[in-house]
Amino acid sequence: MKIKLTATAESVEQAKQILAAGVDSLNIGDETFSLRVPTAFSKSDICEITEMAHAAGKKVTVSVNALMHAEKMAIIKHYLDFLQKIRVDQITVGDAGVIYVLQRDGYKLPYIYDASTLVTSGRQVNFWGNQGAVEAVLARELPKTELESMSKILEIPVEILVYGATVIHHSKRPLLQNYFNFSEVEGEEKNRAADHFVSEPHEPSSHYSIFEDSHGTHIFANDDIDMMTELGDLTKMGYYHWKLDGIFTRGEAFVQILKIFDQARQLIENDEFTKEKAFMLDEKVRQLHPFDRTVSHGFYDLDPQKIK
Repeated sequence: MKIKLTATAESVEQAKQILAAGVDSLNIGDETFSLRVPTAFSKSDICEITEMAHAAGKKVTVSVNALMHAEKMAIIKHYLDFLQKIRVDQITVGDAGVIYVLQRDGYKLPYIYDASTLVTSGRQVNFWGNQGAVEAVLARELPKTELESMSKILEIPVEILVYGATVIHHSKRPLLQNYFNFSEVEGEEKNRAADHFVSEPHEPSSHYSIFEDSHGTHIFANDDIDMMTELGDLTKMGYYHWKLDGIFTRGEAFVQILKIFDQARQLIENDEFTKEKAFMLDEKVRQLHPFDRTVSHGFYDLDPQKIK
């Protein structure tokens, strides 16, 4: 089976570069209905990127994966109407209310089930497949042994993160603003570009990136994910849809990292992906990765019994 690459985009110009770099699908979103996208695009930008991708024979996935409180559900149909009108290829959804609206009103918008850290079992994926999902986004905290057992029962395709940051906590509360109020700090930015982080009291070297937006507060794992050296095993298990997330890797560096993963894909499909080549490509990725951020396999190498 052909390996698919999906990547985020931070601008219309970068989207052009990513499409030229070999990606199969772009993952983008807006401010109101999308969680943790590198850039919240306007409707006009989403329309332009969709047209550009289709002209290149590629697809666009729009994230509609926010936590849908009443005020968002009141306006969700207008957004779904827009996405259907411009013919986006699919959307990601984690809220059952949105899925209900899609089915109730007969939208022709294929949806990928994306409930972030909650998608951790094959039975759960299959349940949503039976509810109409064409695919599911796996949680980013799954050990290899669980991925192996899950792959044997999956009934629909799944997307797995092979590069990028992992969110570990999301709160609707404005935790940063509350902290600044308590500390009597004024004028401090709370967005991703402000580069705030929190540390464990017993582990000062820990570095959990934190930012706040209209959806609340988001905290990310200490390490970003880099699965380059494990791509061979992932494809043997049947994980053919790779996601690269550039929320903390910006600009040209992210485009070049995508090209390296595309190179790995070609080597695997040609049965030429050796351990030596994997480590060489991995070193190139690490050289391009932001110098102040660390990478690892995340939960992949952990014993499931030791995860708490």
